[in-house]
Amino acid sequence: MAHLVETMAYVGDTPWHGLGNQLSEHQPIEVWQREAGMNWSIESSDVRFVTGTGNIGAIHAFPDQKVLYRSDTKEPLSVVSARYQVVQPLEILEFYRDLTEVGGFELETAGVLKNGRKLFALAKTGQSAALKSKDTVNGYLLLATACDGTLATTAQFTSVRVVCNNTLQIALGDGTGAVKVPHRSQFDAQAVKRQLGIAISSWDAFIARTKALAERKVSDSAAEAFLRRVLNYSTPNVADRDALAVNERAIKAVGQLYAGRGKGADLASASGTAWGLLNAVTEYADHHRRARSNDHRRDAAWFGAGATLKQKAWDEALKLVV
Repeated sequence: MAHLVETMAYVGDTPWHGLGNQLSEHQPIEVWQREAGMNWSIESSDVRFVTGTGNIGAIHAFPDQKVLYRSDTKEPLSVVSARYQVVQPLEILEFYRDLTEVGGFELETAGVLKNGRKLFALAKTGQSAALKSKDTVNGYLLLATACDGTLATTAQFTSVRVVCNNTLQIALGDGTGAVKVPHRSQFDAQAVKRQLGIAISSWDAFIARTKALAERKVSDSAAEAFLRRVLNYSTPNVADRDALAVNERAIKAVGQLYAGRGKGADLASASGTAWGLLNAVTEYADHHRRARSNDHRRDAAWFGAGATLKQKAWDEALKLVV
């Protein structure tokens, strides 16, 4: 099956799809640009169309739209409005230059998805905390963009639980969890960093909540109720659009992860706790949820339905410790 990943570079363990160029630590942005396959730019051209047939056809321009294409392969990426603001591959990496050179961040993964339609980079912030049983959680900053209309340029703090590599978005002070710049606006890296704060306040608040979740014991009935709240969905019944159904298959799968099959489920921080419930959902979304490929699952876990499911689980878990 074809991968979403076009090119990628990484530091440390082999990433989720088993591909990419491995780098040693503390490489400069220029090396990341080359090894991640991000050493090209997004170019644009007016949309043109042909009327008539044969030798008498005429070429016309449509100035309200433009075609985006890769500078290296000339492969078309998308058709967008003339007002569309492009974010270049190098801009994604340059966002991290000062953070890695003087801010203590370390790039861990960067790459190109869908032939260049989506770009991302993930850096370790240097923030880390241990719950009971040395259940370690590390902080990351993810920046991604797309030129096919599927994603605004998005910067978000993300946590990764080491024992199982589960990811969870860290909510910022305003509760949104991410800074999003629509492509009708110019991407201003410094403004995004100011909005993010690049500070420890969000991390400290997040860790305080995770520790509370790890201390909160949950009964079997409460766990069942939690899963049914999280794993429900709107039915396609036209006559009753507000009706909810429950994904019984998902409940069974997540329940088994929580009961001991999940990575780290037997740790004191997770066994029978709200933290364990939350991580059963995040492991399901990140590693087990049905998808066309591991790439599609990770894409959904970062930006799509998987991310939405994990946010829902986080919100419901916090209600258990109020």
